[in-house]
Amino acid sequence: MKFASLGSGSEGNCWLFECGAEKAPTRLMVDCGFAVKETVARLERVGIDPQAVDAIVVTHEHGDHIGGVFKFSRKFGTPVYLTHGTWRAALRSRLTEPDYLETGRVVLIDSHSPIQIKKLTLHPFPVPHDAAEPIQMLIESSAGFITGILTDCGSATAHLVGMLNRAHALILESNHCPEMLSNSPYPPSLKKRVSGDYGHLSNQVACDILKRLTSGNLRFVVAAHLSKTTNCKDVVQQMWHEVLSPRGIGFDIACQEAGFAWRSLDPTGFAA
Repeated sequence: MKFASLGSGSEGNCWLFECGAEKAPTRLMVDCGFAVKETVARLERVGIDPQAVDAIVVTHEHGDHIGGVFKFSRKFGTPVYLTHGTWRAALRSRLTEPDYLETGRVVLIDSHSPIQIKKLTLHPFPVPHDAAEPIQMLIESSAGFITGILTDCGSATAHLVGMLNRAHALILESNHCPEMLSNSPYPPSLKKRVSGDYGHLSNQVACDILKRLTSGNLRFVVAAHLSKTTNCKDVVQQMWHEVLSPRGIGFDIACQEAGFAWRSLDPTGFAA
């Protein structure tokens, strides 16, 4: 299995996963917060034809994650998987129309039940975030290798830590530095939202989650959803190095503009 990012941050998020033989791989998109034209351009950058995307799984209804999903789906016929709550929220926001459910391209899922999409098995789990029915997930290849995703989450629950403890690779939000957030030009209401239990993970909480992943499975982590205003790549680099390097776990950082290049997961480790 390999994975990549088309971009990660408040201006748009999209992750790609590919599993299986070169002639018949399963290609999965998690979220799509970019306009269709921009998404297609970013897909071309990582060598993927938009028609080759087998499905889109949506984590929640915020625009930087769902903004381009239904337009992309309509243009390319891509199935969309999302929870009942996220579907209802998308309808309220007029991101889609009720009759789109009847096309068969919308698959409503349960936030606790595994989903099979060709050669990939998804294990969703609920997270504390200010959305209708948000999920994050583990993505398991046919060979049994697991990548976890945890972004857009305000606090670490025992359940989500337990799920992530199964992962060999992890995409983990490290959104903000509390001090930078406190001193930022954001209005008080936004500061309270971001730092709250249903907001976004701070660098400190992200590091605490990493320390709690003690199964021995984890080999590589990607820092995701960094704020341009209230975080600093160098700070994340230093904090994560202190936590991960002594354990021999590699890591990198996804950015808004370039995302993250393909990274492969196989029995011997990771190859760029």
